[in-house]
Amino acid sequence: MTMKFFLLLAVLALAGGPAAADAQRRGDQVQAFDDMRSGRILPLREIERRVVPGMAGAQYIGFDFDSRRGIYTLKFLRNGTVIWVDVDGHSGQIIGRSGN
Repeated sequence: MTMKFFLLLAVLALAGGPAAADAQRRGDQVQAFDDMRSGRILPLREIERRVVPGMAGAQYIGFDFDSRRGIYTLKFLRNGTVIWVDVDGHSGQIIGRSGN
């Protein structure tokens, strides 16, 4: 009986996982838009204008935004290696980089 209960919980958790992730992503997008409109963070295009030119030889492949921390993570590809550049959405300053 206990094993069936845990198996059922696992199945339910997996079923709700993607929907929960989509809801979080939509929430982040709404938060980012509200923060940008109110001037609390810089628009993505401004962040890209500041960062992309400094990544010569790398292909810009997209971004993520963490609304809780106000941090953009821009993703680049260079010679088969993914490079992540973390940028403070408030100041536009690069605060971290990985995957060199």
